[in-house]
Amino acid sequence: MKVLNFGSLNIDYTYRLRNIVKPGETMTSAKLEIFPGGKGLNQSIALARAGVQVYHAGLIGSDGSFLLETCKESGVDVSLVRECKERTGNAIIQVSEEGQNSIILFPGANRQVTEEYINMVLENFGKRDILLLQNEINRVDMLIDKAKEKRMKVVLNPSPYDENMENCDLGKVDLFFLNEIEGEQITGKTDFQEILAVMREKYPQAGVVLTVGAQGAYYSDADGYTRQEAYQAEIVDTTAAGDTFVGFFLKAIIEGQNKKTALLWGTMAASLAISKKGAAVSIPSEEEVKQVFHCL
Repeated sequence: MKVLNFGSLNIDYTYRLRNIVKPGETMTSAKLEIFPGGKGLNQSIALARAGVQVYHAGLIGSDGSFLLETCKESGVDVSLVRECKERTGNAIIQVSEEGQNSIILFPGANRQVTEEYINMVLENFGKRDILLLQNEINRVDMLIDKAKEKRMKVVLNPSPYDENMENCDLGKVDLFFLNEIEGEQITGKTDFQEILAVMREKYPQAGVVLTVGAQGAYYSDADGYTRQEAYQAEIVDTTAAGDTFVGFFLKAIIEGQNKKTALLWGTMAASLAISKKGAAVSIPSEEEVKQVFHCL
């Protein structure tokens, strides 16, 4: 079984502020920091640091070579990443003193994916391999269709949720990762149990992971659901918490562990990520998680 993450690679410009800027407000930032990021890159690094061999596919501009070095340092295979003429995708991230964030994305190279490139990448994968997707690149619909033709397992984190998701055949997804906002956008519900119930009704063949911040996470499928409470941690920066959860949850599933254990891994790793600044740089290693949480 091989894991392919076909996703974004971003340069994150992170501004430290007293609070998130309101409409019409001007505020001086205490600090500007530049980090590697993008949901795709973050999730690949989380998988690699959790001990999973992961292949990353995606596009960068000539300004994004340092992102590849960051991936390599964590053990991500970037041999399928290609450079294009568009500048690398980037994000403007506001982080408040309380550690909450607000993000503006410029897709750049991430939205230059072609059918030819998709075909070239997928030639290297087949039956029972895993394709992990987010919604920061274009042609997600095509990737889902072509992966299922190859009998791959499709894992989708539909973030940020927008009209492009409406073009995707979500009935082909094997596992969803949602937070409460995306859960509401897909189902129209705000109650966690109702979100899970609607997802089971709409996509009965799929597993659903619903992360709900300080209230922990749920896993649901046709056999029922289970919940894991969040681990308390000092909140410094929540930017990559969800991506960290995805990587460590999948690590447990790939190793054949049950869903309760997978939720445990995800919530523990995410609690460590929010206690550090930055996105990719805040993601812990498998050994760090084990050292802090001796139950593993």
